[in-house]
Amino acid sequence: MQLHEETLFHDALEIQDLQARAEYLSRACNGNDGLRRRIERLIQMFSKGEVLEPTEGVEHRPSLPLPSREQIGESIGPYKLLEKLGEGGMGIVYMAEQLQPIRRKVALKIIKAGMDTGQVVARFEAERQALAMMNHPNIAKVLDAGATDSGRPYFVMELVRGIPITEYCNEQKLSLRDRLQLFVTVCEAVHHAHLKGIIHRDIKPSNLLVELHDVKAVPKVIDFGIAKATNQQLTERTLFTNFAQVIGTPMYMSPEQARQSGLDVDIRSDIYSLGVLLYELLTGTTPFTKETLSKVGYDEWRRIIQEEEPVRPSARISTLKPEELSTLANNHRTDVVKVKHHLRGELDWVVAKSLDKDRTRRYQSALEFGDDIDRFLNGEPMEAHPPSLAYRLRKIARRHKSALATGIFILVVLLGATGVSIYFAVNSGLALKALESQESETKKQRDLATKNLEIALETVDSFATK
Repeated sequence: MQLHEETLFHDALEIQDLQARAEYLSRACNGNDGLRRRIERLIQMFSKGEVLEPTEGVEHRPSLPLPSREQIGESIGPYKLLEKLGEGGMGIVYMAEQLQPIRRKVALKIIKAGMDTGQVVARFEAERQALAMMNHPNIAKVLDAGATDSGRPYFVMELVRGIPITEYCNEQKLSLRDRLQLFVTVCEAVHHAHLKGIIHRDIKPSNLLVELHDVKAVPKVIDFGIAKATNQQLTERTLFTNFAQVIGTPMYMSPEQARQSGLDVDIRSDIYSLGVLLYELLTGTTPFTKETLSKVGYDEWRRIIQEEEPVRPSARISTLKPEELSTLANNHRTDVVKVKHHLRGELDWVVAKSLDKDRTRRYQSALEFGDDIDRFLNGEPMEAHPPSLAYRLRKIARRHKSALATGIFILVVLLGATGVSIYFAVNSGLALKALESQESETKKQRDLATKNLEIALETVDSFATK
């Protein structure tokens, strides 16, 4: 199965009501009857205790009966499973107790039964190797690795007793400065991963947990399950992204991740995701919300991410309902007026730079991103700045291609008609009158063009202040 199919399969499997499951598949498959039939067949196979079929063109290991799952209290090697912490597309994470040679609580991640195709195992092993390569206080450490008696791989990480960074900031009612300082720490951790040649590709609050060490908040980056090595091989197994397969979480996904093209994904994709995270820390919401993206089909949400410009943070909070705005201000431990004031200007520019559709205009490293936040906190000149007039005009031109093309066509027609008129006028002895008429017409067109440009610039300025 492709990773997308695996996720749909497990999500649908968790819906017990048959009518609700059918409605979910209708929305998730978005008219792709072939995909829906495959998912329904997999669910039917699961209910019969059958195994998953191999997918053509992908390396496979012998599959296991799907119903096989670990039970709380069961031991895997020297680790006793205590509690299920979470479940993703290809693995399940448990809190476990290491019994020997020392006793301690750990997090144990094991590949799901029935998901042990060559591609999934390769991704799993890639995550294990990616974590083992990194040594940073804000990245979860790998402690051990192995395989179950049935051959399914697992690895053991330090247990992060934390909550998603957005929840932590709101629960603790962190001020703007405290939120930004925490964000800088995350940037430093992501930069460390990038220096090791690892792109995370799924940066989001649930993969950025904050735990307390005494009274100090320590963010930890977890879950490199879809990480990509930029300059080295992570695993001996076949590891690739299938054609037309999109990997990541839509709300935090960069335009190049959402695009099905030959454009390679590099560290600037993580910069975009960090920009979405910052946006959420500032406004309490993402640029494109889960509600918005869940209401549209697969191709449409990809188009939104690739083409639509997000509203600036300062403008976004102006659209919140009074109760939402009050909650936001309370979470920031300030008042509504100050929230709007703090976001307008430099923080708008920082977010805009990190979320630029053109990755060459984003911050080129997570360290550079964090450094600019530090400059903001210290009142120093920042790298982020309002976009130039020429750039803003290009953006408007891209958003209004049809209108611009029509305008150019009309202008060409007008110029051509004017030229023909002058030609005939000259040949008929009316050159002077034609020239006077042309001068009047040119002035009208110039005035009209000036007026349209002023309207465009006013529109640009309104966007610049948002």
